[in-house]
Amino acid sequence: MAEVINMPRLSDTMEEGTVATWLKKVGDKVEEGDILAEIETDKATMEFESFNEGVLLHIGIEEGQTAKVDVLLAIIGEEGEDISGLLNGGDASAKSGEDQASSSDEKEETAAQDKANDESSDEEESADAGSDIPEGVVVVTMPRLSDTMEEGTVATWLKAIGDKVEEGDILAEIETDKATMEFESFQSGTLLHIGINEGETANVDALLAIIGPEGTDVSGVVKSGGVTKKEAPKKEEKKEAPKADKKADAPKAAPKKDNNTNSASGSSKPATNTNGGRIFASPLAKKIAEEKGINLAQVKGSGENGRIVKSDVENFTPGASQSSGAGVQQFVATGEESFEEVENSQMRKAIARGLGKSKFTAPHYYLNVEFNMENMMSFRKQFNALPDTKVSFNDMIIKATSIALKQHPQVNSQWFDDKMRLNHHVHIGVAVAVPDGLVVPVVEFANEKTLQQINAEVKVLAGKARDKKLTLPEMEGSTFTISNLGMFGITDFTSIINQPNSAILSVGAIVEKPVVKDGKLAVGHTMKLTLACDHRTVDGATGAQFLQTLKTYIENPVLMLA
Repeated sequence: MAEVINMPRLSDTMEEGTVATWLKKVGDKVEEGDILAEIETDKATMEFESFNEGVLLHIGIEEGQTAKVDVLLAIIGEEGEDISGLLNGGDASAKSGEDQASSSDEKEETAAQDKANDESSDEEESADAGSDIPEGVVVVTMPRLSDTMEEGTVATWLKAIGDKVEEGDILAEIETDKATMEFESFQSGTLLHIGINEGETANVDALLAIIGPEGTDVSGVVKSGGVTKKEAPKKEEKKEAPKADKKADAPKAAPKKDNNTNSASGSSKPATNTNGGRIFASPLAKKIAEEKGINLAQVKGSGENGRIVKSDVENFTPGASQSSGAGVQQFVATGEESFEEVENSQMRKAIARGLGKSKFTAPHYYLNVEFNMENMMSFRKQFNALPDTKVSFNDMIIKATSIALKQHPQVNSQWFDDKMRLNHHVHIGVAVAVPDGLVVPVVEFANEKTLQQINAEVKVLAGKARDKKLTLPEMEGSTFTISNLGMFGITDFTSIINQPNSAILSVGAIVEKPVVKDGKLAVGHTMKLTLACDHRTVDGATGAQFLQTLKTYIENPVLMLA
C-alpha cells in the first residue's frame, strides 16, 4: 500500500524547506534507511532518509522548489500501484505521511481518508476517534530538533501548568541524540497540560503540551492524545496546512506513557529541606540523588528559581557537614559480584548508531606520522607574550590543518552513495568530551580565521558543549574532524571517521625524547598524529601528501601567518 511522505520538519524553527537534490528518481527502488533527498532548511542542508520500503512512485516537490512543512513530498509504494486517489485527495491523504516512523502494520485501511488516521489499533475503533480542539487551543508535540532525532527526553520544564506563556518563551529543555536544547513556544496563552514529564522519553510528534486560554477544558484532547477529528473541509482547499492545525493533528507516537498525566512533577513524594520547606528538583535529579545517596537539601540548584537538575546532582561534592554515609560509594563484600545499570542517553544512542555505521561501512585505513615540535613550542611562547594573547597547541593545529586542507580538497571531501563532494570551504569539527559522551562543534571557515579568533571560538563552543547549550547549527556542516587526547597524556591513538567526512586527525601529546639533530643525539620534542581515511574517497598517496603539507606548517608555524 502506497505511503505518502510529507516535507519533514528538520529543525525546531523550520517552516518551509527547499529540495536541494533528489537522490532517488521516480521508478527507483527504495529501502528503509535510504537517503531520499537533501533538503535545505533554515539552518542547514540535511539528508532526509526513508522510513518506508518500496518504489518511488511520485515526486511532489522538484529540485530547487520550496514548500511548507507537511506539503506532499513523495509517494512510495508497490511498483505499478495506482496512486491517483492519493494525488487527488489533497491533505486528507497526505496526513498519513506525517509520522513516517510509525509501523506500516498500523496502516490497515486502503481508502485515502483512512490513511489520515495513522494511529495505533486502540484508536481505530471509530472514524471519529479524535477530539475537537477547543477554540484558541494548540497542541504542542515533541519536536524534531535534529535531522537524526527519533525520540527526545524532557530534561527540564521551565514552565508549570497554569503559567502564562508568551511566544518565544522557553517551554522546556529537551535532550536529543546530539545535545540538550531549549525548546521555545510559538504560541501565546496558558500552559494547560504537560504530556511528557521530566526525565521521560517519547517519540517525535508525541503529545508534549497543550497551550490555550486559561480555564479551557482540554480533557477530551488529552484523552485522544492530541489527535483531532478529520472533519474540517477547509483543510482540503489547499495542500499546505496551517502550523497550528498541523500540531493539532500530529500523530501520537508514545504509547509507553500515560497521556492522562496532568503534572510535570509526577506522583512522587516531594523532597523537603531541614526546615520542612519543599525542595524543587527534577524527577531525574531525584532518581540520581537516591541512587547515589545524596541529600538534596545540601545540593544547590542551578535551574529556574533554584530548581535542582541532573547536572547539579552529578557535579555535587559532599561537604564536611554532610551526614555520614551519604554520597559514599556502595560497599561491596570481597568476592561478591555487583553492578548497576545506567539507561542509555539519547546522545549515547546516537554515538552508537553513527560510529557503528561509520566503522562498518567506511573502509578505514590509518597513516601515522611524528612531527618535530620545537619550532611550534618556541612560536607559541613568543606569540603568547603579546598583550591579551593566549593560544593553545590545539588552536595552532586547527589552523595548520585548515590551511593544508585547502590545498588537498580530496581529504576535505564527503562521501555519498551516488557522488563525492569536494569541499572548497573548510569547516573543522572539534571533538569535545562531555559527561554523556562526545559532541563535535564546528569551527566554520577555520582557514580564514586568525589564531586568536580560533582560540576564542573553540573556548565558547567547548563551554557550551559541557553546559549542553550547543545549538544544532553549531554542530552541523563539518568537512573534517580533529580529536585531541594529548592533554590526557595519550601519545597516539586512532579515531573513527565522523561521516560523511572522509577523514579524521587524531592528535597525541607532545613528548620529550632523544632525537637526532645534525647527526648528534639531543633532547627534543615530538608529537604523533594519526590520519584515519575513508578509502572510498582518499587514496593512500593522497593522505600522505596532505600529511606532508601539514608537516610543513606545524614544523614551521610562522608560515601560518603568511
